[in-house]
Amino acid sequence: MRSTEPPEDDEPGWTEDADPESVARKIILDQLSIKARSRRELEERLARRNVPEDVMDRLLDRFEEVGLVDDEAFARAWVEGRQRSRGLARTALAVELRRKGVAEETAKSVLAEVDPDEEEENARLLVRKKVRSMRGVEEQVAVRRLVGMLARKGYPPGVAYAVVRDELGAEWAGDD
Repeated sequence: MRSTEPPEDDEPGWTEDADPESVARKIILDQLSIKARSRRELEERLARRNVPEDVMDRLLDRFEEVGLVDDEAFARAWVEGRQRSRGLARTALAVELRRKGVAEETAKSVLAEVDPDEEEENARLLVRKKVRSMRGVEEQVAVRRLVGMLARKGYPPGVAYAVVRDELGAEWAGDD
């Protein structure tokens, strides 16, 4: 059972006789007005604010019914945004979705929609952008750094190496 005392970092207006459902509804709406959130993120936020579990579950179920909390839509938006802003590949996106509390099946379904050609093009753009700052760097060092960058963004080794090799050109990357 959770404590009924408000957390220390709570905003003014919380009182012991406040209706937990009203407080929870305000927290959820405030969080969703900032950005889309997964159900688990909202659950964690409500738990930190000592909202009773039964109230939390009831409200989140209702918000899901009306479509304000939708993990699948959240995952699609997250994947699209992270691909565009950070150039992340499916592997890295899967890790991030897991951290956000998106169910494994939902994540797999959303990630299956990622176009492999678009993912490879994102890798090429990342390499082209990074290679500009590598003028004068030895071939092996450049290849290692670029492949490492792509690996950290979730690209498989075969794709990373092939993209780096293509982008650097046969005369610089070698023809191993």
